[in-house]
Amino acid sequence: MHYQFDRSMKELTRAEEQVMQILWDLEKGFIKDIAEKFPDPKPANTTISTVVKILEIKGFIQHKVYGKIHEYYPLVAKEEYTKAFMENFMKNYFNSSYEKMVSFFARDKDVTIGEMEEMMNILEEEMKKKKRLP
Repeated sequence: MHYQFDRSMKELTRAEEQVMQILWDLEKGFIKDIAEKFPDPKPANTTISTVVKILEIKGFIQHKVYGKIHEYYPLVAKEEYTKAFMENFMKNYFNSSYEKMVSFFARDKDVTIGEMEEMMNILEEEMKKKKRLP
């Protein structure tokens, strides 16, 4: 069960996002399950547990109790968080202008012609879909 993401929530820290990415992939898990998914060198279980508690306080995750252990699961869907994050990103870095964002990436020297063509294909497909809507 996912709740609607409150757009006024703060963005996740890097550590919080790492845990959320793992929980989104797992859908639910215990601290040991989360720890197993971290790349080496893995953080200590106590560190993961601290981050998980912060995520619970922030309303991103919840848990079920089984005796003395807790199983954690996301309350916020990855898509909802991504959408809110991107809206904030657009607002903060591109003044909510998609044109400015596309222009920025198109002028980036690391973007290949193939990547630009792929972006154009995606945009053309989305334009076709929008034109078909009543």
